[in-house]
Amino acid sequence: MDLKNKTVIITGASSGIGKSCAEEFAKRGANLVLGARQFVTLCEITRDLEKCYQITAVAVQCDVSKESDCEHLINQAFLTFNRIDILINNAGISMRALFKDLDLLVIRNLMDVNFWGAVYCTKYALPHLLKNKGSVVGVSSIAGYRGLPGRTGYSASKFALNGFMESLRVENLKTGLHVMVAAPGFTASNIRQVALAKDGSSQGESSMDEGKMMSSEKVAEIIVNGVIKRKRTLIMTRQGKLTVFLNKFFPSFLDGLVYNHFTKEKDPLIK
Repeated sequence: MDLKNKTVIITGASSGIGKSCAEEFAKRGANLVLGARQFVTLCEITRDLEKCYQITAVAVQCDVSKESDCEHLINQAFLTFNRIDILINNAGISMRALFKDLDLLVIRNLMDVNFWGAVYCTKYALPHLLKNKGSVVGVSSIAGYRGLPGRTGYSASKFALNGFMESLRVENLKTGLHVMVAAPGFTASNIRQVALAKDGSSQGESSMDEGKMMSSEKVAEIIVNGVIKRKRTLIMTRQGKLTVFLNKFFPSFLDGLVYNHFTKEKDPLIK
């Protein structure tokens, strides 16, 4: 696929993987519609991308937990470019708390953003994507294949996203729609700093060693290449591929490995 002059919508585009995806698509000549809550930051990003790569980029303030915002995002994309080719459902939030201590509002918030945000945007973009035999991408996580301790809401939302995307793929086997699930491993970004604590406040500091993680730029490169090659699923790290394999064939053994891994966090929730 030649991305030049294709229209790409990216949610959660003000930082992390979303911002890196915007730059990677811009490098390859795609026009962009970037959605996020941080409108000033988005405007700065679009200005810089237009200047560097001679593409057209549009910033749209969008809280994906609100259906009306998602509808507006898609409508603005079509009004501006008269076509939609690729939708990257990237917006997401995380959490860190044991379920026994958790305010249920935290799980509700995660489902609203991580799951419903993707559903809303996909619903309104789908007629345009079908017309162009385009691509819809769900940025999931290894937590969508294996439940992780202290991340009940996050894992639940990513499992839900994976199920939604799989169903959508099978429904559209004969329509030409490309459906891809991208599952990064732990990625160096701000998602853990802004992860929700047990009471819904921001965690503030990562509980993991960010320096050993894959960069958001590398994740973005893999995602864009996956779209071009119309891949089905991207499991991006050796650790991730091993986790998916063990979960399928040796789930009880993996329980112990996962438990031990999370006892090594900073200020661990389980010991």
